[in-house]
Amino acid sequence: QVQLVESGGRLVQAGGSLRLSCVASGLTFGNYKMGWFRQAPGKAREFVAAIVPTGRDPYYTDSVQGRFTISRDNAKNSVYLQMNNLKLEDTATYYCAATRMGTSWYPESSNSWGRGTQVTVSS
Repeated sequence: QVQLVESGGRLVQAGGSLRLSCVASGLTFGNYKMGWFRQAPGKAREFVAAIVPTGRDPYYTDSVQGRFTISRDNAKNSVYLQMNNLKLEDTATYYCAATRMGTSWYPESSNSWGRGTQVTVSS
């Protein structure tokens, strides 16, 4: 059974930085692409960033491009999200997700999900 455990979320001021972490177990990590999604209150969950097993060519949603960096450490079964220059609109619960290489992130039910970590950006 795949388990994903996120950590690192907290209250931070606008313009600040945070690093989220996700540790995976129950899977062959190198066979999975890893991603971060987020859900703000009253909104649908949205894609943030993803990275393939080799770490090459990570991709991001437009609103975080240039501010967020996704990375992974295959030896530690971990994926990270470095978030810089945080904005009020980045406030959300951030979820780590895993899906097998060669498959789509959608439908979301096909992914493995963590329970989320709360990021709150204050003015």
